[in-house]
Amino acid sequence: MSMCVFAGASQFIAITMLGAGINGWGLIVVTTLLVNLRHLLMGASLAPYIIRLPIYLQALLSFGMVDETYAITIDRIHKDGYSVSYQLGANMMFYSAWIVSTAVGVLLSGYISDPLAWGLDFAMPAIFISILIPRLINPVALAVCSVAALVAVIGALYMPGKWYIIVACLAATVVGGLMEKEAKHEN
Repeated sequence: MSMCVFAGASQFIAITMLGAGINGWGLIVVTTLLVNLRHLLMGASLAPYIIRLPIYLQALLSFGMVDETYAITIDRIHKDGYSVSYQLGANMMFYSAWIVSTAVGVLLSGYISDPLAWGLDFAMPAIFISILIPRLINPVALAVCSVAALVAVIGALYMPGKWYIIVACLAATVVGGLMEKEAKHEN
């Protein structure tokens, strides 16, 4: 599965749903798509750079776009401009690490009876925090992060399921879009 699905959240959800006895592939696919809607936003921000590339290369770059590769690719764009080879290299390195880590996890899983006792449940939040903090470099980024956090917390308290994630993402996108439009209008 790790070789075909380069998305940890999707794998966790799919395996959990299969383990719960849900065998409707349509439901599993729709659920994993909803969880990964953020990839649409990431892809949209990279579209101006990859739109002129051959379709096979666009597909390859899209397959390898995960949160971590997106973060380092967009950082590179802001510092030195876009580089296809940089993005492809980042994608290949992270994908290789993904496959090797999956293999190591399978081999060692029998030796770790309680992963939560090792604090492994904090690995994903730690990764996202380490991706987020360096991006908070201007008022727009700070406002978008603040809106997303506020809407997510309030939504988690009052909305069923995980819909608060989608609502927070949409609210942050609107705020960011409006603020960037205003900034361009002022210039």
